[in-house]
Amino acid sequence: MNSRLFTVLAALGCVLLASCYPYDESKDKKPTRRHAPKTVTSPDQQKVQEQRDQAKAAETTPPAEEPKTETVTPPAAPPTAPKTTSAPTKTPEPPKPQLEEKRAEHPVANKVPGKEGFVFSPYNNKVVDVRDIPSGTLVQDPTYTGAGKGYFRVP
Repeated sequence: MNSRLFTVLAALGCVLLASCYPYDESKDKKPTRRHAPKTVTSPDQQKVQEQRDQAKAAETTPPAEEPKTETVTPPAAPPTAPKTTSAPTKTPEPPKPQLEEKRAEHPVANKVPGKEGFVFSPYNNKVVDVRDIPSGTLVQDPTYTGAGKGYFRVP
């Protein structure tokens, strides 16, 4: 009887001790290595790469502004009211922010498997509660201890 009680208490103690063991968050972290850009060797590939570079450059450069022109007709006789006519001018539109570029500025957090509404911080891989925050929202990492503010996007 005592041996069974001792065995059950020992097993219960092991289970309680194992449940209090801290979760190793670093094992889920994926290694991030930046690969060197691949070099293009064949002439056909070089032409395609140049076309892609030109297309990217064309997307990022703002369109040239049209010159403003005003036409004024000289009065033939002294008018009773001053007349000035001008051609309608086109106001330049401010550049629209590119969503892809803004999303690329901040890293996206990884979801915690098995826990809905929790993510791993991309800066220190600690668990952050993001329940009731829509996907794609930019949030500040409350566990970030760096000099700046650690912002990331909710997956």
